[in-house]
Amino acid sequence: MNGSKKIVRPKAITPRGFRDNFHSYLKKRDEVLGAVNKVYELYGFERLETPAIETVDALGKFLPDVNRPNEGVFAWQDDTDSWLALRYDLTAPLARAFAQHRNTLQVPYKRYSFGPVWRDEKPGPDRFKEFYQFDADIVGSSSFMADAEMCFVVFDVLKALGFSANDYSTRISNRKILSGLVQAVKLADGTDLGDIELVVFRAIDKLDRLGLQGVESLLGKGRTDSSGDFTEGANLSVGQIDTIMSFLKIKNSDPYECLQEMELLIEGSEIGKEGLIELKNITDVLLSKDRSDLSFKIDPSVVRGLAYYTGPVFETELVTSTRSFGSISGGGRYDDLVSRFTGQKVPSTGVSIGIDRLVSFLHE
Repeated sequence: MNGSKKIVRPKAITPRGFRDNFHSYLKKRDEVLGAVNKVYELYGFERLETPAIETVDALGKFLPDVNRPNEGVFAWQDDTDSWLALRYDLTAPLARAFAQHRNTLQVPYKRYSFGPVWRDEKPGPDRFKEFYQFDADIVGSSSFMADAEMCFVVFDVLKALGFSANDYSTRISNRKILSGLVQAVKLADGTDLGDIELVVFRAIDKLDRLGLQGVESLLGKGRTDSSGDFTEGANLSVGQIDTIMSFLKIKNSDPYECLQEMELLIEGSEIGKEGLIELKNITDVLLSKDRSDLSFKIDPSVVRGLAYYTGPVFETELVTSTRSFGSISGGGRYDDLVSRFTGQKVPSTGVSIGIDRLVSFLHE
């Protein structure tokens, strides 16, 4: 009788949601990183490197669809029972670093950072749990010119990489306008983001992925996806859903006419009017440059999933004559993020470029 034990070998597979990147891909990524780095420094941004690990308290609960501090992030307790986590973006670490070192930094502080981030979320096509970001931020400026600069940074990065205005589209909006819409349909009386408001925002943020019908389901009772997972909806009335859907269907190539159409649906909301003024100011700046190498439009459906955004938001996607390759850049204003540490309001705005999706497009 053979008494030897059967050898059990580990499976040679990457964990779900992760991937291996080989030489040709990495070479292309280095080229892209170099081009982005050059543009950021031309705009006067200084490089900052923060740890891959932060305390859970410092990161905060800003990821979409999270109910516990350690959900949506890779988190663990250290030997002192403190909760630590891998960073889920490069903005929350910036807020912590600025608050910690603010006495030695010049304000406005213009910084750029790049590196991997991790999110413990459901993976999908071109959606991984580990991915590379390249960020630029301005901390300490409330000017709409700073928000417009974030858009121009992305335009110039894409130009440096050989893209034309026909290859991408930047969509801009303002979270205050969405808050005004929420007030208009009588979901919330104040200007603070309540639970129901966040549910509405996150439903709208899924428009690109789920389409109008999917968003409509999430505004109602909820939606079951192809895998059988059920997402609880906002449970709004038919009338409330119809108003929000009418808002999302606003599509006008003239940005000023688009603003007028949006104003009609948020009439009476002060926070909404404030958002419209900010959006008009940014539009004025973008159009005043009279540049043929940029492409943007106002799109009411732009929300950005992270809960810390407070004002203008923008998103850029690559497009071809046959299809869209999805968002490769996004950002916006987050005036309350640093104040979590300092107790004082520090207006800030920033943009992030998703390097992996951009590199994959160029690599193919």
